[in-house]
Amino acid sequence: MKHKEKKLLSYREAWRINLRALKIFWRMSPRTMLYRIIAIVWNALTPYVGIRLSALIIEELSGARSPERLRTLILATLLSAALFSLVSALLDKARRVEEGDVQWFRTDALLWGKMLELDYHISDDPETRKILSTIRQNMNGGGWGIHRVPSNFNSLLQAVLSLLGGLALTLSLFTSKVPGEAGSLTFLNSPMLILLFLAGILAATLLSSFLSTKADSYYALNSSDHNLANRLFSYFGFLGANKNLAADMRIYRQDQICKKYNSDKTGTFSSKGYFAKLARGPMGLYSTAATVVSILFLTGMVYLFVCLKAWAGAFGIGMVTQYIGAISRFSGNIGTLFSTVGSMRNNASFVKLVFDYLDIPNTMYQGSLTVEKRNDRKYEVEFRDVSFRYPGSEDYALRHVNMKFRVGERLAVVGMNGSGKTTFIKLLCRLYDPTEGTILLNGIDIRKYDYDEYISIFSVVFQDFSLTDFTLGQNVAAADAYDAKKAQECLEKAGFGERLKDLPHGLDTFLGKAFDKEGVDMSGGEQQKIALARTLYKDAPFIVLDEPTAALDPIAEAEIYSKFNEIIEDKTAIYISHRLSSCRFCDNILVFHKGDVIQQGSHDQLVTDAQGKYYELWHAQAQYYDKTATEDEQPAI
Repeated sequence: MKHKEKKLLSYREAWRINLRALKIFWRMSPRTMLYRIIAIVWNALTPYVGIRLSALIIEELSGARSPERLRTLILATLLSAALFSLVSALLDKARRVEEGDVQWFRTDALLWGKMLELDYHISDDPETRKILSTIRQNMNGGGWGIHRVPSNFNSLLQAVLSLLGGLALTLSLFTSKVPGEAGSLTFLNSPMLILLFLAGILAATLLSSFLSTKADSYYALNSSDHNLANRLFSYFGFLGANKNLAADMRIYRQDQICKKYNSDKTGTFSSKGYFAKLARGPMGLYSTAATVVSILFLTGMVYLFVCLKAWAGAFGIGMVTQYIGAISRFSGNIGTLFSTVGSMRNNASFVKLVFDYLDIPNTMYQGSLTVEKRNDRKYEVEFRDVSFRYPGSEDYALRHVNMKFRVGERLAVVGMNGSGKTTFIKLLCRLYDPTEGTILLNGIDIRKYDYDEYISIFSVVFQDFSLTDFTLGQNVAAADAYDAKKAQECLEKAGFGERLKDLPHGLDTFLGKAFDKEGVDMSGGEQQKIALARTLYKDAPFIVLDEPTAALDPIAEAEIYSKFNEIIEDKTAIYISHRLSSCRFCDNILVFHKGDVIQQGSHDQLVTDAQGKYYELWHAQAQYYDKTATEDEQPAI
């Protein structure tokens, strides 16, 4: 595997991206950001109170030793420590509660909300889903992305405030003079020495921060390898928990494949993997060097300068505690400041990817005309020389389709796999716009209608429909609040009435056990009936059914078809079906083949055309049901 390192953004661009992210968090919840700021200010400045009081106590113990003053100082120390701990705990709790809501739930909602807002053809594009998948892998694998912005903001603000507090307690270190009787140690009063000392602290801090950030950058620069390994681990690591795969896992021992990706010693996360090599090489060296610079040079210089001045008599032993504590925090926060800036830069490219995704524009024209609300539901749809090819493809999925149908008709769409049936439905529902030609509703180009109003006249059961783990009633209504009587009627029409009577909580029964231990797992056929009931509940003038009975047993299928007119009522029904027996009751049948409508008519008309595709498809299936078929024609059992 080749490991390609990407380039980091400039500091200026990184700062701009992080500010934009902060504005998003502020818009999502100003109260959360306010809690953050209050907690940061409090936690940054209160430790210096303890440092100052400790210094005063030691100073008193080494000097006058006044019992009254010692009692006052100790009491003040204890009370302030208790107060600070209590307030810090309350602020921390409030902050965590708010952050749990905003930083995870709302940012996830931001990402998924964008996907739902995108035009379907954009959200269906593999490149769009790849971007979203990469964003989530960055967050879940290395913690990179927009979720990291608030914590970086915390560190940055706290470092700045702590620097100010440390500076306030440290200034007297440089203004305190070594007395003349100290002899040669009076050189400690030299302004040049003080400047060299400060420059040394700054240089050591910057170097330590640079080395630490450099070590951390290897994860950011090689995130693509990290994400791939994390995806493999997550996929294969949880195969055994997927109940839909349990049988295949055992029959074919697919767990053996997992070992290759999760147990290989040369894997990304393994002891001989790429990141292990980095840890033993440059990452480890940079981290070690950062620690050495911080401890030996930074801490060493602070102790040497402060202790020499105290030895020379510039101040008492109590102030040694104050200065060392304050300077240590001061220099530590300088390190935090610069390492946070480095972290913000390392993270900026991941946040930019989030913004690249959020900034994807919709390109489908939305229209503004109101769809006429007709009491008689008299709608006419026309495909006028419609051709379509999917983005990035040179081949047409549909070519020169011409047809009309009206509300109240029963239209069947048949053909072999890949013939264009599902594409036809996607164009009708305006999930895609035609590449060429026009689709008309009551003589008007559907692109001129308000998009949301147009799609509201369609109710669809897709072949790959999905139900949620919420209650049965919520699934039927696709809403939290719903008309229970109407939901029950729709379930009964869809053939789910008897099963509904057996459910422990009726419409309030959860589908699956994700949210309720008394939830019920539905079979494929039962799920299909619920999906059909959801279609009826919407009560749209157009009902589109993609293989509506594919998961039903023959008896249930016959039950649905026997009362089909009762179920559909005065609506237009459009079927995509491989079972041609379901087309016999349709008014019109479209036969698709390689993207073209090659035949159109009723079942009786099409089945008599011995040269037509419908005749071929019909007799290919009929041999399995015709009792007069010869023994050679019967399917093998």
